[in-house]
Amino acid sequence: MTNSYDVFIPEIWSKKLVNMLDKNCVMLQCVNRNWEGEIAAQGDTVKIISPAAVSVSTLSSSDISYSELEPTSTDLVIDQQKFFAFKINDVAKVQANTNILEAHLESARKAIEEVQDAYLLGQHTNVPSGNIVGSTDSPVSLNKSTIYGYFVELAMKLKNSNAVSNGQRPWVVINPLVESYLLQSSEFIGAHKVADETLREGAIGRIAGMDVLVSTNLTAASNLLYVLAGTNEAITFASQLAKIETLRDKDSFSDLVRGLYLYGAKTVVPNALAKMVITTANGSEPTSVPTEAPSETPSTTP
Repeated sequence: MTNSYDVFIPEIWSKKLVNMLDKNCVMLQCVNRNWEGEIAAQGDTVKIISPAAVSVSTLSSSDISYSELEPTSTDLVIDQQKFFAFKINDVAKVQANTNILEAHLESARKAIEEVQDAYLLGQHTNVPSGNIVGSTDSPVSLNKSTIYGYFVELAMKLKNSNAVSNGQRPWVVINPLVESYLLQSSEFIGAHKVADETLREGAIGRIAGMDVLVSTNLTAASNLLYVLAGTNEAITFASQLAKIETLRDKDSFSDLVRGLYLYGAKTVVPNALAKMVITTANGSEPTSVPTEAPSETPSTTP
Protein backbone atom coordinates (compact mmCIF):
# COMPACT_ATOMS: atom_id res chain seq x y z
CA MET A 1 0.00 0.00 0.00
CA THR A 2 1.48 3.34 -1.01
CA ASN A 3 0.96 6.60 0.85
CA SER A 4 2.37 10.11 1.07
CA TYR A 5 5.19 9.11 3.40
CA ASP A 6 6.56 6.55 0.97
CA VAL A 7 7.50 9.28 -1.52
CA PHE A 8 9.20 11.65 0.92
CA ILE A 9 11.95 13.48 -0.97
CA PRO A 10 13.59 16.33 1.00
CA GLU A 11 14.28 18.43 -2.12
CA ILE A 12 10.61 18.35 -3.12
CA TRP A 13 9.47 19.28 0.40
CA SER A 14 11.94 22.16 0.45
CA LYS A 15 10.84 23.65 -2.89
CA LYS A 16 7.15 23.33 -2.10
CA LEU A 17 7.49 24.90 1.35
CA VAL A 18 9.54 27.83 0.01
CA ASN A 19 6.91 28.48 -2.67
CA MET A 20 4.14 28.39 -0.07
CA LEU A 21 5.98 30.84 2.19
CA ASP A 22 6.67 33.26 -0.65
CA LYS A 23 3.02 33.24 -1.67
CA ASN A 24 1.18 33.41 1.64
CA CYS A 25 3.21 35.35 4.20
CA VAL A 26 1.63 38.79 4.77
CA MET A 27 4.77 40.79 5.47
CA LEU A 28 6.71 39.28 2.58
CA GLN A 29 4.39 41.38 0.42
CA CYS A 30 5.78 44.49 2.12
CA VAL A 31 9.57 44.02 2.09
CA ASN A 32 12.29 43.83 -0.52
CA ARG A 33 14.71 40.96 -1.02
CA ASN A 34 17.21 42.86 -3.16
CA TRP A 35 20.20 41.72 -1.15
CA GLU A 36 19.26 38.13 -0.59
CA GLY A 37 22.35 36.05 -1.24
CA GLU A 38 23.55 32.59 -0.41
CA ILE A 39 22.77 31.91 3.25
CA ALA A 40 24.56 28.89 4.61
CA ALA A 41 24.15 29.21 8.37
CA GLN A 42 22.87 31.38 11.18
CA GLY A 43 25.17 34.34 11.60
CA ASP A 44 25.84 34.77 7.89
CA THR A 45 25.90 38.37 6.75
CA VAL A 46 24.47 40.04 3.66
CA LYS A 47 26.27 43.31 2.88
CA ILE A 48 24.02 46.15 1.70
CA ILE A 49 25.61 48.96 -0.30
CA SER A 50 23.73 52.29 -0.32
CA PRO A 51 24.62 54.96 -2.91
CA ALA A 52 25.95 58.33 -1.81
CA ALA A 53 23.89 61.47 -2.33
CA VAL A 54 24.68 63.44 -5.50
CA SER A 55 24.60 67.23 -5.17
CA VAL A 56 23.53 69.66 -7.91
CA SER A 57 25.38 72.98 -8.36
CA THR A 58 24.81 76.09 -10.44
CA LEU A 59 27.06 76.43 -13.46
CA SER A 60 28.60 79.92 -13.25
CA SER A 61 31.80 79.37 -15.21
CA SER A 62 33.47 76.82 -17.37
CA ASP A 63 35.00 75.14 -14.35
CA ILE A 64 33.29 72.02 -13.09
CA SER A 65 34.26 70.49 -9.79
CA TYR A 66 33.72 66.81 -9.08
CA SER A 67 32.69 65.58 -5.66
CA GLU A 68 34.03 62.33 -4.28
CA LEU A 69 31.20 59.88 -3.79
CA GLU A 70 31.51 57.47 -0.88
CA PRO A 71 28.78 54.81 -0.83
CA THR A 72 27.91 53.48 2.60
CA SER A 73 27.50 49.86 3.58
CA THR A 74 25.51 48.15 6.30
CA ASP A 75 25.24 44.52 7.29
CA LEU A 76 22.10 42.42 7.30
CA VAL A 77 22.80 39.63 9.77
CA ILE A 78 20.91 36.36 9.40
CA ASP A 79 20.33 36.01 13.14
CA GLN A 80 16.97 34.20 13.22
CA GLN A 81 17.08 30.41 13.27
CA LYS A 82 13.89 28.35 13.42
CA PHE A 83 13.31 24.63 13.08
CA PHE A 84 10.47 22.15 12.95
CA ALA A 85 10.76 18.49 13.84
CA PHE A 86 8.19 15.73 14.04
CA LYS A 87 7.94 11.97 14.19
CA ILE A 88 6.01 9.76 11.75
CA ASN A 89 4.92 6.48 13.30
CA ASP A 90 5.04 3.43 11.03
CA VAL A 91 1.42 2.63 11.93
CA ALA A 92 0.39 6.08 10.73
CA LYS A 93 2.28 5.46 7.51
CA VAL A 94 0.29 2.30 6.86
CA GLN A 95 -3.03 3.92 7.72
CA ALA A 96 -2.46 7.20 5.85
CA ASN A 97 -5.19 7.64 3.25
CA THR A 98 -4.99 11.39 2.63
CA ASN A 99 -2.29 13.66 1.29
CA ILE A 100 -0.37 13.86 4.56
CA LEU A 101 2.66 15.36 2.81
CA GLU A 102 0.72 18.49 1.80
CA ALA A 103 -0.98 18.67 5.20
CA HIS A 104 2.33 18.73 7.05
CA LEU A 105 3.74 21.29 4.62
CA GLU A 106 0.77 23.56 5.28
CA SER A 107 1.18 23.13 9.03
CA ALA A 108 4.90 24.00 8.83
CA ARG A 109 4.11 27.03 6.66
CA LYS A 110 1.61 28.42 9.15
CA ALA A 111 4.03 28.03 12.05
CA ILE A 112 6.91 29.70 10.20
CA GLU A 113 4.67 32.46 8.83
CA GLU A 114 3.43 33.47 12.28
CA VAL A 115 6.88 33.93 13.83
CA GLN A 116 8.24 35.52 10.66
CA ASP A 117 5.39 38.02 10.40
CA ALA A 118 5.75 38.96 14.07
CA TYR A 119 9.47 39.45 13.57
CA LEU A 120 9.03 41.70 10.53
CA LEU A 121 6.25 43.68 12.19
CA GLY A 122 8.71 44.29 15.02
CA GLN A 123 10.54 46.66 12.65
CA HIS A 124 7.93 49.24 13.75
CA THR A 125 10.42 50.25 16.46
CA ASN A 126 12.53 51.83 13.68
CA VAL A 127 9.82 54.28 12.55
CA PRO A 128 11.10 57.89 12.89
CA SER A 129 9.24 59.99 15.45
CA GLY A 130 8.05 62.37 12.72
CA ASN A 131 6.28 59.51 10.95
CA ILE A 132 4.07 58.49 13.86
CA VAL A 133 0.36 59.35 14.11
CA GLY A 134 -0.78 59.39 17.72
CA SER A 135 1.41 58.65 20.73
CA THR A 136 1.57 56.74 23.97
CA ASP A 137 -0.03 59.61 25.86
CA SER A 138 -2.50 60.55 23.09
CA PRO A 139 -3.35 57.43 21.09
CA VAL A 140 -5.79 57.64 18.21
CA SER A 141 -9.37 56.50 18.83
CA LEU A 142 -10.79 54.93 15.68
CA ASN A 143 -14.36 54.47 14.55
CA LYS A 144 -16.05 54.28 11.16
CA SER A 145 -16.28 58.08 10.97
CA THR A 146 -12.70 58.97 11.94
CA ILE A 147 -10.72 56.12 10.40
CA TYR A 148 -10.38 57.60 6.91
CA GLY A 149 -8.99 60.93 8.15
CA TYR A 150 -6.36 59.19 10.25
CA PHE A 151 -5.34 56.91 7.40
CA VAL A 152 -4.97 59.96 5.13
CA GLU A 153 -2.67 61.47 7.77
CA LEU A 154 -0.67 58.23 7.90
CA ALA A 155 -0.29 58.20 4.11
CA MET A 156 0.77 61.85 4.18
CA LYS A 157 3.59 61.00 6.60
CA LEU A 158 5.06 58.72 3.94
CA LYS A 159 4.63 61.27 1.18
CA ASN A 160 6.23 64.05 3.21
CA SER A 161 9.21 61.75 3.78
CA ASN A 162 9.53 61.27 -0.01
CA ALA A 163 8.90 57.57 0.48
CA VAL A 164 6.50 57.35 -2.46
CA SER A 165 8.24 59.78 -4.82
CA ASN A 166 9.83 57.04 -6.91
CA GLY A 167 6.59 55.36 -7.84
CA GLN A 168 6.63 53.15 -4.76
CA ARG A 169 3.15 51.92 -3.92
CA PRO A 170 2.50 52.16 -0.18
CA TRP A 171 0.97 49.43 1.94
CA VAL A 172 -0.60 49.35 5.39
CA VAL A 173 -0.92 46.33 7.70
CA ILE A 174 -3.82 46.25 10.16
CA ASN A 175 -5.36 43.69 12.50
CA PRO A 176 -8.94 42.33 12.41
CA LEU A 177 -10.17 44.93 14.93
CA VAL A 178 -9.05 47.83 12.72
CA GLU A 179 -10.41 45.94 9.72
CA SER A 180 -13.86 45.95 11.33
CA TYR A 181 -13.77 49.76 11.48
CA LEU A 182 -12.39 50.00 7.97
CA LEU A 183 -15.14 47.88 6.43
CA GLN A 184 -17.70 50.36 7.79
CA SER A 185 -15.98 53.35 6.18
CA SER A 186 -17.56 54.60 2.95
CA GLU A 187 -14.13 55.71 1.71
CA PHE A 188 -12.68 52.19 1.84
CA ILE A 189 -12.32 50.61 -1.60
CA GLY A 190 -12.82 46.85 -1.41
CA ALA A 191 -10.61 44.52 -3.43
CA HIS A 192 -13.46 43.69 -5.79
CA LYS A 193 -13.73 47.38 -6.72
CA VAL A 194 -10.03 48.05 -7.35
CA ALA A 195 -9.71 48.02 -11.11
CA ASP A 196 -6.82 50.36 -11.89
CA GLU A 197 -4.03 48.01 -10.83
CA THR A 198 -3.46 44.67 -9.17
CA LEU A 199 -3.43 44.59 -5.39
CA ARG A 200 -0.84 42.72 -3.39
CA GLU A 201 -1.76 39.10 -2.79
CA GLY A 202 -3.98 38.89 0.26
CA ALA A 203 -4.85 42.61 0.26
CA ILE A 204 -8.49 43.28 1.18
CA GLY A 205 -8.64 46.59 -0.68
CA ARG A 206 -7.24 50.12 -0.59
CA ILE A 207 -7.60 53.27 1.50
CA ALA A 208 -5.86 56.65 1.13
CA GLY A 209 -3.84 55.15 -1.73
CA MET A 210 -2.43 52.31 0.40
CA ASP A 211 -2.92 48.58 -0.17
CA VAL A 212 -4.51 47.12 2.97
CA LEU A 213 -3.32 43.79 4.37
CA VAL A 214 -4.53 42.07 7.54
CA SER A 215 -2.34 40.27 10.08
CA THR A 216 -3.44 38.64 13.32
CA ASN A 217 0.11 39.21 14.65
CA LEU A 218 -0.77 42.84 15.40
CA THR A 219 -2.30 42.47 18.85
CA ALA A 220 -3.01 44.94 21.63
CA ALA A 221 -0.77 45.60 24.64
CA SER A 222 -1.94 47.70 27.59
CA ASN A 223 -4.96 48.88 25.59
CA LEU A 224 -2.71 50.05 22.75
CA LEU A 225 -2.31 48.82 19.23
CA TYR A 226 -0.36 50.00 16.22
CA VAL A 227 -0.87 50.09 12.47
CA LEU A 228 2.25 49.83 10.31
CA ALA A 229 2.53 51.44 6.87
CA GLY A 230 5.36 51.86 4.40
CA THR A 231 6.81 50.98 1.03
CA ASN A 232 8.87 47.99 -0.01
CA GLU A 233 12.04 50.07 0.07
CA ALA A 234 11.94 50.30 3.86
CA ILE A 235 12.77 46.77 5.02
CA THR A 236 15.20 44.32 3.46
CA PHE A 237 14.61 40.64 4.18
CA ALA A 238 16.69 37.56 3.45
CA SER A 239 15.85 33.94 4.19
CA GLN A 240 16.62 30.38 3.27
CA LEU A 241 15.11 27.03 4.04
CA ALA A 242 18.55 25.64 4.82
CA LYS A 243 17.70 21.98 5.12
CA ILE A 244 14.91 19.43 5.27
CA GLU A 245 15.91 15.87 6.04
CA THR A 246 14.57 12.57 7.28
CA LEU A 247 16.13 10.14 9.73
CA ARG A 248 15.19 6.74 11.07
CA ASP A 249 14.42 6.81 14.81
CA LYS A 250 16.63 4.22 16.47
CA ASP A 251 14.36 4.03 19.52
CA SER A 252 11.00 3.43 17.83
CA PHE A 253 9.35 2.29 14.63
CA SER A 254 9.22 5.82 13.27
CA ASP A 255 10.75 8.23 10.80
CA LEU A 256 12.00 11.63 12.00
CA VAL A 257 11.50 14.69 9.80
CA ARG A 258 13.16 18.03 10.55
CA GLY A 259 13.73 21.33 8.80
CA LEU A 260 15.90 24.40 9.43
CA TYR A 261 14.80 27.89 8.35
CA LEU A 262 17.14 30.91 8.51
CA TYR A 263 16.22 34.56 8.06
CA GLY A 264 16.99 38.15 9.00
CA ALA A 265 15.73 41.67 8.27
CA LYS A 266 16.95 45.25 8.49
CA THR A 267 15.21 48.61 8.12
CA VAL A 268 17.40 50.25 5.50
CA VAL A 269 15.14 53.26 4.73
CA PRO A 270 13.44 54.28 8.01
CA ASN A 271 11.66 57.24 6.36
CA ALA A 272 9.77 54.75 4.20
CA LEU A 273 7.92 53.50 7.31
CA ALA A 274 5.10 55.13 9.28
CA LYS A 275 2.82 53.94 12.06
CA MET A 276 -0.28 54.87 14.02
CA VAL A 277 -0.72 54.28 17.75
CA ILE A 278 -4.32 53.37 18.55
CA THR A 279 -6.23 52.91 21.78
CA THR A 280 -8.44 49.84 22.01
CA ALA A 281 -10.05 50.90 25.29
CA ASN A 282 -13.34 52.76 25.53
CA GLY A 283 -12.28 55.89 27.35
CA SER A 284 -9.76 54.21 29.67
CA GLU A 285 -6.28 55.66 29.97
CA PRO A 286 -3.53 53.52 28.34
CA THR A 287 -0.43 52.88 30.41
CA SER A 288 2.27 52.02 27.87
CA VAL A 289 2.96 51.29 24.24
CA PRO A 290 5.05 48.39 22.91
CA THR A 291 8.65 49.52 22.47
CA GLU A 292 10.40 46.22 21.88
CA ALA A 293 10.28 43.96 18.86
CA PRO A 294 8.00 40.95 19.48
CA SER A 295 9.46 37.63 20.50
CA GLU A 296 9.27 34.75 18.11
CA THR A 297 6.05 33.15 19.41
CA PRO A 298 2.65 33.58 17.76
CA SER A 299 0.95 34.48 21.02
CA THR A 300 3.37 37.26 21.99
CA THR A 301 2.15 40.83 21.64
CA PRO A 302 4.41 42.99 19.44
